[in-house]
Amino acid sequence: MRLREYDYLQKNVVFVTVCVNHREKLLGEVLQPETELEIPSMQLSKIGQVVESFTETISGIDKYVIMPNHVHMIVFVPEGKHISTIIRSWKTLITKQLGYSIWQREYYDHVIRDEQDYQVRWNYINNNVTKWALDPYYQK
Repeated sequence: MRLREYDYLQKNVVFVTVCVNHREKLLGEVLQPETELEIPSMQLSKIGQVVESFTETISGIDKYVIMPNHVHMIVFVPEGKHISTIIRSWKTLITKQLGYSIWQREYYDHVIRDEQDYQVRWNYINNNVTKWALDPYYQK
């Protein structure tokens, strides 16, 4: 859903979630800690490593996390660009490198409206691995 009367070509900060097709766990797995002092961590698969390599090269990505079947990111979108162009380019680069597409056609985006909204999204990304079992995209 798009915000009515909102100019998406103005400078934006956007929280984005991109899912793997059929939510297959192709990007890696969350490793549970062996002791209570440790926290869960994400071990990327080879596909997940490709995703990470291209995610790190996209200008404007402020924070991201790669999960087993999806990616969350905060993107600073410059004026005159649209988030769809950035995400389409990112997906295309990964698809060309892999030789096939792993992505669902659509993605979720949320325009971050203020500093509090930004902090909520940033913390969500930062803690996503530790709360994998509570994630709406969680699958055993």
